[in-house]
Amino acid sequence: MKSDLSQRNSNSIPDDLELEDVTMRVAEAMLTHGHRLATAESCTGGWVAKLCTDLAGSSAWFERGFVTYSNAAKVEMLGVPEATLTANGAVSEETVRAMAIGALAHSTADYAMAISGIAGPSGGSAEKPVGTVWLAWARSEEGRHVVVARREQFSGDRDEVRRQAAWTALAGLLAWLGG
Repeated sequence: MKSDLSQRNSNSIPDDLELEDVTMRVAEAMLTHGHRLATAESCTGGWVAKLCTDLAGSSAWFERGFVTYSNAAKVEMLGVPEATLTANGAVSEETVRAMAIGALAHSTADYAMAISGIAGPSGGSAEKPVGTVWLAWARSEEGRHVVVARREQFSGDRDEVRRQAAWTALAGLLAWLGG
């Protein structure tokens, strides 16, 4: 049974069934519209790609995933400008936007999502505390890229921050797809 995503408490940690449900809904929406997805993940370490490929038949809609944990990987694999990383850091709106566009540019996907954050337990700062995650979603439209991004502040331990980021990335894509 499908849950209503709008009724989900955004402060709670999604369980495995919620992650599976939102992934299945993304799959249905992608298949219905004939779209393909690419992911560019940093702090989630490929968790969203894993959720997608856990579904049998995902090759019909999941094109590829990039795990770009280091800044060098973001530059080399996605074409994120070094100047963007230097000026804004890996956990920033500018970086996730560039990651999402890079995932589109380096794939045949119609849609891409990007995630970069500080999952902890260390690495945070006053400006970007542990739990800070930037997400972006991009699509190709009439020869240009349309990108939306948002910042989230999740609570919990490393696993809980990453779990919330994966769920939010998929739910955000689903909302964008009109699902």
